[in-house]
This record gives sequence, C-alpha cells and structure tokens, in this order.
Amino acid sequence: MSDIKADILKVASIDIFKEGKKEELFVGRPFAIDYDKAQILVADAWKHRVKGIPQGAFLLAFYEGEKDVEEVVLLRALKPTPLPTDKDMVSTMIAYYKEGTHTSGLSGVEQDSKLDDFTRYEFSFSGLECRVLGTFYTTKDSSGRTITEFGADLENFYSANNYSVYKATGDVLSKIVNQREGDTIAGNANEAKIGKVRFSSSRRFQNDITEKSVDVWVNPKDFVGKRTALFGMTRTGKSNTVKKIIEATENISSKAPNVLSNTTTAQEPFLKTSEPSFPVGQIIFDVNGEYANANLQDEGTAIYEMYGEKVTRYSVMEKPLEDGFKIMKVNFYADVTTGFELIKNYFDENKISGDYVNNFTAVDLTPPEGAEAKSSEQIRYERVQAAYLCCLYKAGFKPKANFTVKFTGNKEINYFNHFGHKPTEEEINQAENIIVPSTGLSLEEASTWFTKTWKFYNDNEFFKKYEQKKGYEWADDDLKAMMIFLSTYKSPNEKNSVSGYKKLRNRELLELHTNSSDVSFEVEIPQLLRKGQIVIVDLSQGSPVVQKLFSERICRGVFNDSMSRFVKNENNNFIQFYFEEAHNLFPKKDEKDLTDIYNRLAKEGAKLSIGMVYATQEVSSISSNILKNTQNWFIAHLNNDDEMKELRKYYDFSDFTESLIKFSSNNDKGFVRMKTYTNPFIVPVQIDRFSAKKN
Repeated sequence: MSDIKADILKVASIDIFKEGKKEELFVGRPFAIDYDKAQILVADAWKHRVKGIPQGAFLLAFYEGEKDVEEVVLLRALKPTPLPTDKDMVSTMIAYYKEGTHTSGLSGVEQDSKLDDFTRYEFSFSGLECRVLGTFYTTKDSSGRTITEFGADLENFYSANNYSVYKATGDVLSKIVNQREGDTIAGNANEAKIGKVRFSSSRRFQNDITEKSVDVWVNPKDFVGKRTALFGMTRTGKSNTVKKIIEATENISSKAPNVLSNTTTAQEPFLKTSEPSFPVGQIIFDVNGEYANANLQDEGTAIYEMYGEKVTRYSVMEKPLEDGFKIMKVNFYADVTTGFELIKNYFDENKISGDYVNNFTAVDLTPPEGAEAKSSEQIRYERVQAAYLCCLYKAGFKPKANFTVKFTGNKEINYFNHFGHKPTEEEINQAENIIVPSTGLSLEEASTWFTKTWKFYNDNEFFKKYEQKKGYEWADDDLKAMMIFLSTYKSPNEKNSVSGYKKLRNRELLELHTNSSDVSFEVEIPQLLRKGQIVIVDLSQGSPVVQKLFSERICRGVFNDSMSRFVKNENNNFIQFYFEEAHNLFPKKDEKDLTDIYNRLAKEGAKLSIGMVYATQEVSSISSNILKNTQNWFIAHLNNDDEMKELRKYYDFSDFTESLIKFSSNNDKGFVRMKTYTNPFIVPVQIDRFSAKKN
C-alpha cells in the first residue's frame, strides 16, 4: 500500500514540461496546425523507438517559440494524412517492387534491405493527423505559486515550425488521463482504480514487459448524482463495469459522517475531503439476476454477498425464507391506491380499453384528505373502495383470512336486494340473514350486495326518490363504474353483458399481489435507500410487463419522496439507480413525453441528488432526452454504422467510431472508451475485472 501511495504522489508532482520532453520520446514535427487538428511528420525510426503510435495515443506538441513560455498542446493520434511528397515516393516504391528489389527494413534500424540509405530514409516518413484536445500551460494562482493548468481548447497557435511532438508514456500519461481539479490528487483514498490505459486491440508493444502500464482512476463524485451510460454488444463487459462503479460508490458511502434526518439544517452534498455528507443509497434493477444471486463470472460471489447486511434483496417471485429475499409484491387490499395504479398501468401497457374499462380506470381511489368519518365524501369513497375490493376478490386476488369490508348502505336497499322487490312489513319481520354493510361483510357478501344493488337499480324506487330529493343520484359515476365491472353488466336488470372483473383474471396481474405483506415495497425501498442501503430488485423471473411496471413504480416512488424533501427544504442523500438492459424500461429514441419517469430522472434528478447508471446494447434505443443529459460514457464494441452515427453526436466519440466497430471476442472484453464528468476528453481503458475479493 505504501508503494501505491508513493506512486500516486510521484505522478501528482510530475513536471509534464520536463518529463514529457525527453529525447527518446520524440516522434515528429507538425507541418500544419489549427484550433482543431494538427498534421505531424513522423518517421519509422521515431515510431519504432517509442514502441509505436497506436490510434488514439496521446501526443504532446511542445511550443518552442519563446524561451520563458511553458505551453504544450495535447493531441490524439487519429489517422494517416498525406505528405506533399507522397506521390513521388509511391511512384519510386512501385518501381522498386517491379524490379524485385528487397525494400523492407526500417531506416536507422539494423536490416538487410537492398535500398540505398537515401531512398530508405525518404520512404520512412509519413504524415499523421491528430485531434487537438487542449493545452497544458503554467500560470500563477492567487498566492503567486506557479501551477499547471489544462484548458480544453487552444487560446492561440503559432506556425507549425514552433512545435515539436513527443509521445506521452508512463507517469506523464498517467498525469494526462487522471486529471483533477485544484489540489485533488488522483488515486487518493476516496478514488477507485477502474482499469489501465489501452489504445488498441492489438497489444504487441503494450504487452512489452518494459512498458509500464498506466492505471486509470475514477472519482465516485463523477457518478454520484450524475447520469452514466454504458453501451456495447452483449458480453463486452458492461455489467462488470457497473459492478466496479457500485463498488467505488459504496467505498465513499461508507465514509459518510452523518445520518440523514428530516431536519432542515442545510448540508453540502460533499465534504471538502470528497466524502458525501450522508450515506449513498443504491438500487439495482437486476434483469438477469446476476447481482442478487451468486454467479460464476464473479468468482461465485455477487454484490449482495460482498456487502452482507447492507444489502436488501427483493424478488417478484416468492422464494424460501432461507434465501433471504423479500417478496416484491403489493397487498392490493392493504395498499389500495398502489394496487389500483398497477392495474391501470397494466391495462395501459397491454392496450386494454373500452368505454366501461376506461370508466373503471378513471376512478380515483385516493382517500379524501381531511374528510370527516360520517361526511358524504367519506361515505361515498368507502362504497367505491369496497366495490373495487369486491372486483379483486371475484377476479381471484386472495385476501387475508377473515377479511371484511364495512361501508354505509341503506336499509331500503338491503331489503330490496334480499327480496327482489319492495317487501311488506310482514316479510321484513320474518326476514333472516339480511346483508347489512354497516356491520361488516365478507367479500362474498359484499359482492352479492353490490351486484344486486346494480341489478335492481332501475326497479328500486328508493333511488328515484333519492335523486328527486337530493338533486343527484345515490350512486355516483365512480360507484357505477365499479358496479358495472363487478356485475359484468353495463346496464341494470342484467343487460349488456361485458367481461368486467374477468379482465383482472390474468396471471401477470395476479402475480403482482400478495396477502402476506401489509407494507408496500414502494414505501419500504425509499426508507432503505435513505439509510444508505443497497437494494437489489431481482426482476429475472418477471415478465417484461412486470419488470416495467415494478421498475417504474419504484422509480416514481423514490423521485416523489426526493421531490417532497426538496420542497420542504430537507436534505436529500444521494441515491443511485442502476438499470441493466435499459432498453426494456426506458422510453424510445423519439419519445417526447417529458413526464415519463425516466426522462424526469435524467432531466431533474441532479437537483434531487439522484443519479442513474444505465446499460444497454444500442445508443439508438434510448430516448434523446436521457442521452442529452448523460455526463459519463463507457462505450465498448458496437457493430453497425447506425449506432456510430448516433454516437458521433456526443463529445469527441467521432474519433473512435472506426475502432469501436472492430472487435476480438477473445481479447477485447472490457475494452472501453471512457468519458467522465471531470475529464475533458475520452480515455481508452481496459476495465479491471470485478472481483469479490476486497482489496
């Protein structure tokens, strides 16, 4: 550990103007330069000496026009560029080929070429086009101390002959790829090593044992409260990278000094030492089950085993208690509004509609605020809710044992329902087993009561007299919608038969319900996240509809909780969302609905201290509203031009489109181009393999 600290301090204190300009690192001179690009003259011998210039390599163009000015332009090698002499060289080379002359051999390197020294020397030169990434320069800080700063552009440029170009390697390269603001030192105790610099799929030079590998560090602050995208074909290492981010985030979360409370004493999101003020909550939507369950690719250990008691796992399927999963279902009878919202979402997803269905889903089952127990508003709500619960019961949603409903009916309705007509005094006196709602009914009894009430709605004079007296009907539109759904008849007297409650009799809907829990996961999960816990939602055994419904409900619950705290001026801790196979959940590319919860997380999440990390195969499958608000990008192999066309819109990924489309399945897993929030340019990285063994 002491050796690592020494290396970190060494890199932090390196003088890039001195160490980066060593003679053995010289690669050429520019013959053209502007604000965006530079054209460099390079020679085979110079390239050989520095062990090659791979596409994407970082080069340093030192300004030499003034003695006392320290300025170096950072370049990225892109592709060959023509030299004015190329046509003559090609003509001469072809002539030698035709003569059968042995032409191979590097100028300045021992070889047995038959070419004369002058021709071989001329052949060795070529042009290299480079991207201008910015400028390193020295300046004075407020205390008069000389410091080195980096600007992501050129303030000015001079004639190309005023520059010489060197390859960035070793500690200089480390300084470049691990830039930090101010006095922050890359690789400090709050940062995480995510991988090593890697420029190309081929690594003959990079694997040379004399070539020092360069570690790449990330600051979790770049991810916490930000949006992070991981794109790449299947099996290119996206999930491995996500796990590294989770690990890094948990590392700084464990150092948070405060416990979140409802006090309004303002706290900065981060301390000066870069730890968050409060523990970071993390929630993983695990579509494939690899975070919640032990798996071979992580040495048999998943995230939940690494962090033990800090992890709570939910499953959409009931599992044995010893497995340690909480059931992620809703008790539709205990949490009425949540259950009803899930039904409405399910109907919407599956395009289940029709006039009576639309009337059913339009009912508001939110309890009236501030209504007195015997008020008309409360009495009507209780009737509607009871009728809805009867619909659930008839559809097959099992309630707890001895579950009852109680609501206000009317004795005239009770008698008419029992006899099927207005009874005589003698019939009333002799009647037995009259169903009286105010005394509490089983769901079977309540279903019978509502069904008969609707059947006799036009025949029972009580309803006509009620409307004449009150000016409105006894059954409002909401109750009518519920009685139609329950009775399966659109009109009284059992006319106009419809499916009604049978539309709820669907396996996917029934699997959303449990009678074993009184606390909704929508309430419990935000509470866990506020404590800095890791929540893993195992969706691997749920259908696509179930996956989408639960994910959206959880996201909306956390978002609303965060917004409520924000409005009340209460502190929010950071909460990180992780979405695997995000294309199954997120809105599509052209989706313009800004009220969609994922669009809102992307656009409004920052002010609420909500971050999101999403992984998928295709850039083009994600809503542009989300992409435009994404700060961190990890791009692995993509296999078609359509994806490249989309990727070119963001940062300087256009420099990598040709290399990203090339892929070696045996050699390139985890090879990404990484752009993080604080780093002004993209860095090509080989991501370290996630390991269950804590360092």
